[in-house]
Amino acid sequence: MGLSNERHKQGEPRRVRTDYRHSTSFPVTLAETGCALLVSTYQAGQLVAIGQHEAEMVFSFHSIGQAMGIAVDHDQIAVGARGQVWFLDENPDLAPLIEPKGRYDRCYLPRRSEITGSIQCHEVTWGKEQGGKPDLWLVNTLYSCLAGLHPKYSFVPRWRPPFVTEIAGEDRCHLNGLAMRDGTPAYVTVMAQSNEPGGWRADRNTTGAILDIASGQPVTTGLSMPHSPRWHQGRLFALNSGMGRLEHVNLADGSRDIVALFPGYARGLAFHGNLAFVGLSRIRETAIFGGVPVANYHDQLKCGVGVIDLTTGATIATLEFTSGIEEIFDVQVVPDTGAVYLAAPPDSPDQTLVVPRWAASPDIAGGDVDSPRRPQTAT
Repeated sequence: MGLSNERHKQGEPRRVRTDYRHSTSFPVTLAETGCALLVSTYQAGQLVAIGQHEAEMVFSFHSIGQAMGIAVDHDQIAVGARGQVWFLDENPDLAPLIEPKGRYDRCYLPRRSEITGSIQCHEVTWGKEQGGKPDLWLVNTLYSCLAGLHPKYSFVPRWRPPFVTEIAGEDRCHLNGLAMRDGTPAYVTVMAQSNEPGGWRADRNTTGAILDIASGQPVTTGLSMPHSPRWHQGRLFALNSGMGRLEHVNLADGSRDIVALFPGYARGLAFHGNLAFVGLSRIRETAIFGGVPVANYHDQLKCGVGVIDLTTGATIATLEFTSGIEEIFDVQVVPDTGAVYLAAPPDSPDQTLVVPRWAASPDIAGGDVDSPRRPQTAT
């Protein structure tokens, strides 16, 4: 099956065909769990909503340059991107108006962005509320730290591994993933415990580690390019990406159990109940991925999403992108949703504008404007 999505380069839109195929169980699984997915791909510059309506797959695309980490709150989405963090807010009045009517349960529109500059922001995650608002944490990979946003600064450093001696734009350990526990940062993934500029590149197959934020010490080592640490149902999980594995980490001794194996570079992990949704990518560059164990199966690797039953480790559903999208960075769940509509970016000819209904009296000179009513769309 195929579909088209818009990609923007220097403000000029063009259509790129994206072909896909899926197991018959994929839309059924989404329907039974009552959730939709958000997937980011920085190679294609897209935030992709994947859902279903009446057991048929529904896709929506939103162009974001170098889209990476996704954080989902109850009424907004944050997306780490090239030089900034984008915020998309839900507008509950719009979803029922989008054609064909009745297909979409949620609609998100781009409302603002925060400029960070080039920090190679990887994952972004909501934490406990601060001052009545959810607190956003950034994985600042270039500067080897966890950071926050502030209107006066590009970013505010909030934590760094103890072996990193200073905040410098040198990507020393390739800090790339963050696991929250009860709304508080708990674990991070690094590709090496290095304090040298680009030091993680020296040996990527066995130097990866997961660090405990409270102590700064590793809880497990010997991973191959790990990503996406997650705390779920009282257990720590992570993707041993270079091996194509979802693993459970035993905190008592640092040992790891293989939960599932994948035909791809595993990156992007979300849970819903007893299911794990895992992003898969094809190998891109031999300069970065050459020698990584999954590279030995280059011709067999797939890009898409696999759904894993945690009780058995079995893959119960699959979605594969066969063209247009080569790699996935993050996967997140939107609960209590069938299909999500992502409004077009503000520089798109298909942009969605939301304004209050104009309700002036016939006598314009002496008319009043009533309170705003249901938003209207204009394209």
